[in-house]
Amino acid sequence: MKPIVSAMNAWSCVVISFFAVIILSILASQYKSNSPAFTGSENQPEDGPAVAASLYTAVFIYAAFFVFCGFQALLHLRSSRRGAIALN
Repeated sequence: MKPIVSAMNAWSCVVISFFAVIILSILASQYKSNSPAFTGSENQPEDGPAVAASLYTAVFIYAAFFVFCGFQALLHLRSSRRGAIALN
């Protein structure tokens, strides 16, 4: 199987997706628990669980990106080990 995206794009997507999943999960958990820091003032959303549901959807999408790009990066590793000539 051939990779669809370049190795640099695949690894960049893996790193960005990893951190996005962590950060958005933390934010979603704070909104789900109606943390006063996030829902305490008049300008903040009143329905924390609704915001958390949207954030969990984003977490799911970034997790899918993480899996796809990780698979692409592994394909690049596999193809570089098989056919390339290494000069050490």
